[in-house]
Amino acid sequence: MRHRSALLLFVFLTLVVAPSWSRTVEDSAGRRVEIPDSIERVYAAGPPASILIYILAPDRLTGWPRAPKPYERPYLAPEYRDLPETGRLTGRGSTANLEVLLRTRPDLIIDFGSINDTYVSLADRVQSQTGIPYLLIDGRFDNTPVALRLVGDLLGVDARGEELAGYAEALFKDLDTALDGVPESQRPRVYMARGPDGQETGLKGSINTEIIERAGGRNVADPGQASIRRGIVRSSIEQVIAVDPDTIVTWDENFYRRVWDDPLWAGITAVRSKRVYFSPTAPFGWIDRPPSLNRLMGLKWLSGVFFPDRFPHDLRAETRRFYNLFYHVDLDDADLERLIGWAQQRPAN
Repeated sequence: MRHRSALLLFVFLTLVVAPSWSRTVEDSAGRRVEIPDSIERVYAAGPPASILIYILAPDRLTGWPRAPKPYERPYLAPEYRDLPETGRLTGRGSTANLEVLLRTRPDLIIDFGSINDTYVSLADRVQSQTGIPYLLIDGRFDNTPVALRLVGDLLGVDARGEELAGYAEALFKDLDTALDGVPESQRPRVYMARGPDGQETGLKGSINTEIIERAGGRNVADPGQASIRRGIVRSSIEQVIAVDPDTIVTWDENFYRRVWDDPLWAGITAVRSKRVYFSPTAPFGWIDRPPSLNRLMGLKWLSGVFFPDRFPHDLRAETRRFYNLFYHVDLDDADLERLIGWAQQRPAN
């Protein structure tokens, strides 16, 4: 009863001090949401949204859904490394509650990622219970420039939104131009290995694995057009052997260390040809984890992995540029080497 009373008090105070609404915005789910003219504090509903807000306007972010780990901290601007951990409203393992949300006193809640009925229902419920406007923004690659311009406008950082949208558009155009005419048969067959045993993966069509196709590869975890299954699944080693990928990407250090000597994986083409690649993970994963704007750097890297002759990137120079532009940090040589050293290593034998 005490917790319920506290929650009601939080809601009352929020509604009393809420600013006057000045405009209506239509989000990616087609919801029309009234938002205040001045937005100073934004609550990220999940990790993808926190990255979007941090990249565009870090001073508006109320906190991290998950506090940065020690190895991630050097790759974030110092003044934002110690923002409080606020938990997540959405996705697997939701940890936030409305009392925590209201304590942060946000002017706006943003979720960035997949759009479906579950997320719409949650947004409507939270908005109704708290009185705080809640926007759903499509986080798929194709919507990236639109999302950056929209949120940049909402937060009053239009020029920055336009600059980053232009970066994304140029990257997509370069990819499309370089891959034009490459037949399906000449594109790598890719398996995304998640977890220490590598047997968790993302199905084709999932936001978690769309980077594979966008970089020019083919996801071997393809359930077929008739299937409605999408997202993260467990696969057996027999299934991986059957599809026999010629390229494997992972961000799990334990799997990457073990796969070269694991007899279960030894006969797979990707392992025999030493085409297992480790993705950098700080401050956010390059290929997923979470699926947000961090994947733009992953596209630069992965397209070079798949087609080194078509994308002869200077990975060190591109990484420095991206981290400065998107993450507000200048990488020194030691931080850069710790970040991408494994991404360029291959086993000696």
